[in-house]
Amino acid sequence: MNYTIDQVMSILATVKDPESGKDLVSLNAVTSLQIEENKISFKLNLPSSNPFVKSIEKATIKLIKEKTSESVDVEIQAPTKIETKKISLGRVDDQQVLPGVKNILAVASGKGGVGKSTVSVNLAVALAKTGAKVGLLDADVYGPSIPKMMGVEKERPTIKKINGKDTIMPIEAMGVKMLSIGFFVNPEDALIWRGAMATNALNQFIKDTEWGDLDYFIIDLPPGTGDIHLTIVQTLPVTAAVIVSTPQDVAIADALRGVTMFKANKIEVPVIGFIENMAWFTPAELPNNKYYIFGKDGVGKLGKELGIPLLGQIPLVQSIREGGDAGTPAVGMADKTVSEAFDNLAKSVAIKIEERNQNLEPTKKVEIDPNASCSS
Repeated sequence: MNYTIDQVMSILATVKDPESGKDLVSLNAVTSLQIEENKISFKLNLPSSNPFVKSIEKATIKLIKEKTSESVDVEIQAPTKIETKKISLGRVDDQQVLPGVKNILAVASGKGGVGKSTVSVNLAVALAKTGAKVGLLDADVYGPSIPKMMGVEKERPTIKKINGKDTIMPIEAMGVKMLSIGFFVNPEDALIWRGAMATNALNQFIKDTEWGDLDYFIIDLPPGTGDIHLTIVQTLPVTAAVIVSTPQDVAIADALRGVTMFKANKIEVPVIGFIENMAWFTPAELPNNKYYIFGKDGVGKLGKELGIPLLGQIPLVQSIREGGDAGTPAVGMADKTVSEAFDNLAKSVAIKIEERNQNLEPTKKVEIDPNASCSS
């Protein structure tokens, strides 16, 4: 190969990181560049929380081959691994509730229909794939969907006596412990409960269940803001929250309300990032095409305005819907575009939780006057 290091660096200077808007050379992201015969190798030093690492890697390889030769071997060492053994504790309380849980993550959305439960399920499975111990609570009492999405719709939790107390044993699948009202009612039955009944059931799922030791306890909240959300933050010291939204304006407005709720006076749960679902449509027969049906980059723009990072973008592809219906989360399917999107999301979430635990005080349970309103 007749190319020099300076020439290869010139090529890399044209590759931009979508998160920062700067090119790889300006970011000093390229190190240990070597050219040996027909091989180019270097390290890509971007934060592992950057949701675009994989796409940058692919784009870089493609560009180098276009500018040099299709036969050239391009080897990039990019950050990928989560150190699960070093997962920190993101709570401070008496730990009488969920004593073995290190981090409690709320997954919320301002409105329904944005794929929040799909994201919760795939995020949980993706984190479990890294070796982390993961629990998943379906807090959407009126519209439980996790049992179906995880392929355990017909399972029923058992009751075990522990220290003389009846304790619920969660269902486990794909390395994730989970509980949902959907395990206790027939799928065709509608729950006609007052708010107190729903919150009492949720409290039982939290306090009377043998969750064991967990690195991450993910709570799939119902859409909007209401009693369930307040119950969660009053019952548990929530480490952090993520907001799921689609790119269109109406969803963005509701996502902003979700942020406002967590930032409200006396609640103050850190929102560590946004997740943009259905970011673009990619048909199976045209895997390289992107159609921005719901608008482009709406969630990312809101995140920049609020100073909240975009943790990942999930495409709208048929396999995600099929996986949810069939009880096989897309993160474990053969579609690499989808599985990598959720794997990268899991890494981004894990890193942001670690950063949150290092830079902020552990979260406490919220004490709220039931007669007072929350304000930002």
